[in-house]
Amino acid sequence: MCEAARAGERARPRTQSSLAIRGHDGPWFLVNASPDLREQLESLDAPDGVRAAPVAGVLLTDAEIDHTAGLLLMRESGTPLRLYGEAGIARALSDGYPVLRVLERYSGSEWHTLERGRPQSLAGSSLAVEPFAAGGDAPRYFDGELEASGFVFTDGDRTLTYVPGLARLDEDVIARLAASDVVLVDGTFWHDDDLARRGIASDRSARDMGHVPLAGPDGTLAMLAELERPRKVLVHINNTNPILLEDSPEREQVVQAGVEVAYDGLEVEL
Repeated sequence: MCEAARAGERARPRTQSSLAIRGHDGPWFLVNASPDLREQLESLDAPDGVRAAPVAGVLLTDAEIDHTAGLLLMRESGTPLRLYGEAGIARALSDGYPVLRVLERYSGSEWHTLERGRPQSLAGSSLAVEPFAAGGDAPRYFDGELEASGFVFTDGDRTLTYVPGLARLDEDVIARLAASDVVLVDGTFWHDDDLARRGIASDRSARDMGHVPLAGPDGTLAMLAELERPRKVLVHINNTNPILLEDSPEREQVVQAGVEVAYDGLEVEL
């Protein structure tokens, strides 16, 4: 897959998973800050002001390094970074991987705690966000317990759900996806043992790493195929996943299920 992307044949190059979102009124917000943040932010409208942050805030679904390393690239902001996430994420980013403590020596930060089951408006925006449990374990650097979240964004009667890390398919998760207009959902692995199949030295399966695989009767793809209302898009796709090859039989299965594969620059408007 990587060789195909580098050659510009059969696969598109992709940066690491992240989302920029804004309501019908108000500024952009970032969901997860990847190590590719600099490149990803270039496509957004530039704000006024010297060293002004290009987004009004960053929402974090978890404390994984791939979702938080980009915060350090925003350290020279002229104003404190407005951050949203559950309390456990703040603890992980203060103790296990001290990003927040580093930021205090630069831009500073303002932490806004999100609570599951409680929608919260985003500052200066028509958007509201509600986190929900998506399963999985804490990052390997952190000794405490920490489960990843998905986010339900609402703006009036429009709903978008973003779940880049999905470790379980319980009734609550499926109901939230089914009630959405658009779902951007975890497509990390095809099989549970993708890494072993590719000869990568790893004793961890997809489920061990907090991701339900796509394939199989109990996989994410079968569940998504049953959903009638939402537009369904796969995100957070690992470079071992054959759906990245646009002519692969696995990609054809995704298409036949009525599901899309996200790419850099994909825009969705509700």
